[in-house]
Formats: sequence, C-alpha cells, structure tokens
Amino acid sequence: MPPPFEGKTALVLGGSRGIGRAICLRLAEDGARIIIHYHSNRAAAEEVRGLIGDEARIAQADIADPAQIERMFRKLDGIELDFLVINAGIWTGSPVGSTTVERMNEIVDTNLKGPFWVMQCALPLLKRGARVVNMSSVAGRIGVAGGRSLYGATKAGIDSLTRNWALELAPRGILVNAVAPGYVATDMTVKHFSDPANLASALERQPFGKLGTAEDIADVVAFLCSDESRFITGQTINVSGGSVL
Repeated sequence: MPPPFEGKTALVLGGSRGIGRAICLRLAEDGARIIIHYHSNRAAAEEVRGLIGDEARIAQADIADPAQIERMFRKLDGIELDFLVINAGIWTGSPVGSTTVERMNEIVDTNLKGPFWVMQCALPLLKRGARVVNMSSVAGRIGVAGGRSLYGATKAGIDSLTRNWALELAPRGILVNAVAPGYVATDMTVKHFSDPANLASALERQPFGKLGTAEDIADVVAFLCSDESRFITGQTINVSGGSVL
C-alpha cells in the first residue's frame, strides 16, 4: 500500500526545531511533501530537509510580522496545500507588574496575531477538504506558575480561533483542530527543565512519571491530518499525558 499521505503537501510553521521538526519528519514518513518554515535558524531547517530529502522546501518568515508572512506566501503562490500546521510560537514569561510593552507585543504578535495572519494568507492555497492543525497548549485552560499569563491568554485565543475557523471553513470541507501539549521536553523548554525544582514540579503532575516528547505531539497531528479524523473539527486535543484532566 502507498503511504497514506502520498501526493499530499504540508506547510509546517516552526518546522525547523522541537515539535515542528518532529511533525515535519512524521508527515514526511507518511509520504507528504513538506514545506519547512523557519524564522531565523536556516541551518536547522536545512538539517530537517536533509533528513527528509531534497524534495522538501524551505520557507522563511517572522510570523510576528504580517509583511513577512505575506512575502512568504507570495513565494508559495501556485502551491496547493492539503495540510497547514500552525506551530510557530514563543514560550515567554510576562509577570504582571514588570512586563514591558515590547514584551507584551512580542508575545501577542507571535502567538496570536501571527497565526491569524498565516491563516488569512494561506486560505487561497488550501484545497477543499484540507486539514488545519493549530498548536495550542494546556496553558490556555489552566493557570501556569511563573508569570506566563499572556502566553496562556494567547493559547486560549488559539482555541477560540480553532472553533470559529472550523465553522467558517466547513463549507469548503476544511477541518480545523488544535493540539494542546502539556509538559514536553524540547529545546524550547530545556532551560526551564534544567532547574531541578521545575522538573520535579512537572513530574509530580505527570501520572506516568515522565515528560512528553515532540514525537508524542507529532503523532496526534498526523492523526488529525489523516482520514481517520474525518468527522472531527473545532476541537482542541489535550495531549498532556494526564497532567491536565
């Protein structure tokens, strides 16, 4: 049997590192043609392409900047997308009382405005019946210690966008869902979990006694892109290993 995603094309935002990298590799393993988006680390994107093959493409944009998003999609003009995975984002603190306007704008522009603008620009490229998978977080539904209120608010916003886009795009047969990871060991969280106290606190909340992996998240994204998820839309799937129930 041919791979399930043979002939399909996927654009993965934030595809050069961490969860996005794992998603690129997982979808490619199932036969999809991959467009790897990155912000600033071209070498990391090239490394992912090296693992997939020369048929993979690379696209660059700072998704906090609508003009760069528009430029990226102009370069992708003519490509039809079966899968759009909006994974790019930042995990940055914003303690109340000491957060600057610059920090506030950085978080909101990257994690909320950016995904909206990506979706708006991608819409003409999405095929009928395409799948959109947003990257949310359990922080969108629970309080998170460490002064990350804006991060949590942007992820709650992603959940809301997911529900509303599901309704808006249903007439085109497009399914829109989100994945909400819990504690996942990636290069974005390595500094946080290098503190033994932070790691111990996270593990205490994990029923299985371990952090999630990028591959755990990528497998759920692949499911949401597959035909097995054909009657699921507007949902945020909790992939936290039971740390948030």
